[in-house]
Amino acid sequence: MQSCEISSDSTDDPLSSGLRTHRQPRIVVIGAGLAGLAATKILLENGFTDVRVLEASDHIGGRVQSFQHGKATLELGATWIHGANGNPVYHLAEDNGLLEHTTDGERSVGRISLYTKNGVAHYQTNSGKRIPKDLVEEFSDLYNEVYELTQEFFQNGKPVCAESQNSVGVFTRDVVRKKIMLDPDDSESTKKLKLSMLQQYLKVESCESSSASMDEVSLSEFGEWTEIPGAHHVIPGGFMKIVELLAQDIPSRTICLSKPVRCIHWNFSAQQQEEIARGSNTNQGHPVCVECEDEEWITADHVIVTASLGVLKESHEAMFSPSLPEDKVLAIEKLGISTTDKIFLEYAEPFWSPECNSIQFVWEDEAQLEQLVYPEELWYKKICSFDVLYPPERYGYMLSGWICGQEALLMERCDDELVAEICTELLRRFTGNPNIPKPRRILRSSWGSNPYIRGSYSFTRVGSNGGDFERLAMPLPYAKSTKAPPLQVLFAGEATHRKYYSTTHGALLSGQREATRLIEMYQDLHSAETTKPNL
Repeated sequence: MQSCEISSDSTDDPLSSGLRTHRQPRIVVIGAGLAGLAATKILLENGFTDVRVLEASDHIGGRVQSFQHGKATLELGATWIHGANGNPVYHLAEDNGLLEHTTDGERSVGRISLYTKNGVAHYQTNSGKRIPKDLVEEFSDLYNEVYELTQEFFQNGKPVCAESQNSVGVFTRDVVRKKIMLDPDDSESTKKLKLSMLQQYLKVESCESSSASMDEVSLSEFGEWTEIPGAHHVIPGGFMKIVELLAQDIPSRTICLSKPVRCIHWNFSAQQQEEIARGSNTNQGHPVCVECEDEEWITADHVIVTASLGVLKESHEAMFSPSLPEDKVLAIEKLGISTTDKIFLEYAEPFWSPECNSIQFVWEDEAQLEQLVYPEELWYKKICSFDVLYPPERYGYMLSGWICGQEALLMERCDDELVAEICTELLRRFTGNPNIPKPRRILRSSWGSNPYIRGSYSFTRVGSNGGDFERLAMPLPYAKSTKAPPLQVLFAGEATHRKYYSTTHGALLSGQREATRLIEMYQDLHSAETTKPNL
């Protein structure tokens, strides 16, 4: 997929769907993740022939990264299909037989909490003691009751009180603590244990939200994220199979790998185009020019940008000329994205009991802390849990750890040996078993330091709202009255979907949405050209 030649504008290249104006529109798609591939697939299916995909990395898939490990596939990125009813990712998987071997443990109804499966979560304290199961269940019921309250502010239009600072973390900690402290039946030591568990639950929640802390997540907007009904599914053969299905009908010459983009020049004047293209056979009349880091300039009528919110935050000033409109910049700045990383540890034999589905780390010294801020050398305190991967017939004896925020970035800077040592010490300490061996293998993600990703997925940060996702999705230029060609720069990716941000189906649907804008525009233009006015 290395070829990146620009096709010439053929005058005898018929379009089955009648999208022709005077020539084929030239479309450049930036990014070969789910959004970019979904857009490209639909454009090609609707008769657009001059489409190019520019992918900065050396592989397609974006934040989908499946790693083959013996019989098993380990997911460094996207793991779950969230919901079945009407979910395009689910239907792709189901229609192509990808879910035939999904076990009951990999099919979950109700709220997903990372990798929770059949079995029992072992909540262990840093003194090596297991918290009794009935106490865990009691606390879990209380926490889930308050979690339901966090949904109501958006869903029922409830006003947010100033004390909550419009933060899911602040609100949850405050309400849960009050309920714990007012319980007349609990001893002081039980109350302390429950307060410590609260901090651990919030760390898990942060990993799910891909926020550094739930204190950053907007309470008033938290309930807008929409869950698709039906079970959640894991794809045993790997989420990469979805990527391959989207890419299978896209000619390899269409996708250009290892092709990072330096700048998108939009509203590009004819004079500038001539200066760039002088001496070449590049066709004129395109309003956009994509400047690549390898010094190649590619002209286009439309560019679909599927860069992650993390990349936009870091690079939007250099990436667009002229600069993005102020409201779009504000949306980029206000919305949140952080890093959630996984740490896979493989063992020759399990040291956990057969019914154990996860080992949850509860630090008793964190019970009264307001914000969990760690010095750099204590980054490992943000590892919230290790989940057991089921079934062992497929995965062997494998644990998957979770860490998020700045601490995940610090973990990414360490080498495998150090991370394996630290995880071993944690597991020994929390289980009270000093004989746990070092893992025979470690594998981990590094989404924060990946220069072409810069984070895991987006969330509504305090001060942002669902409208920011829509502002980010608005194509450029804005003004309908302007004489500038329309839909020069379009935006797709999970952070441009108001209801399904942070999901693979949100990414896929956003790509389809932007492709549909172009399809409809050319159908409208075609109709306008062929309809004679009534005289």
